[in-house]
Amino acid sequence: MQFQIDAIHQKGRGVGAFIIEPIISCGGQIELPDRFLPKAYEYVRAAGGLCISDEVQVGCGRMGKTFWGFQLHNVVPDIVTIGKPLGNGHPLAAVACSQEVAEKFANGMEYFNTFGGNPVSCAIGTEVLRTVKREKLQENALKIGGFLKSELKQLAVEFPIIGDVRGQGLFLGIELVDLKMNPLGNQADYLANRMKDYGILMSTDGPDHNVLKIKPPMVFSKENAQELIFYLKKILTEDFMKASSDEIDRK
Repeated sequence: MQFQIDAIHQKGRGVGAFIIEPIISCGGQIELPDRFLPKAYEYVRAAGGLCISDEVQVGCGRMGKTFWGFQLHNVVPDIVTIGKPLGNGHPLAAVACSQEVAEKFANGMEYFNTFGGNPVSCAIGTEVLRTVKREKLQENALKIGGFLKSELKQLAVEFPIIGDVRGQGLFLGIELVDLKMNPLGNQADYLANRMKDYGILMSTDGPDHNVLKIKPPMVFSKENAQELIFYLKKILTEDFMKASSDEIDRK
């Protein structure tokens, strides 16, 4: 991080802000190394920048252990961006910031936002947050996510094509690789499409599209998790996937 800041300064530029997801979603469900985020925040703030936590995919209790993703790392961002989960299908996004950042807008220039403060959207977002707390969906994410992650790790023992299982709560990913850790994007794509045949929608992520993303609804139950594992196992035994595993064994 300091290396990158130095590189920016060498170009005669300043650091405006650092924005990051507490778990890198589109990068392939990548969990940040221990102490990375606190140190990154320290360096950025020392350089005069703001720290922004992108909670669009990881926020609102999905992490299980914490309500917001940044809380996993014991940091406090200057700005938090929140998106689609806040509306539960209704198009809604929000930005929360520190008092210091908010006061910067009180500079004599009027702040304008076409849809900002829409009372209908505000009511929907408020009720979504209440529902998450009232129905203990964060606790559900912790319990069911832990169960699902454990089951996925057992599946990885049986099927070595699963090179890694990672994530928190109901925000998990399984990475498909060969024994030399080469990404298997075609296999991940096949798996996602075959799951769709059984009524289960999944997607692939990562630079090599070899990570199967598991981000179910917050009401996901143990029975749902068991069904997911059942069909994953079923598809992993199909000819296309078995051929991939055989190829792994030969290598």
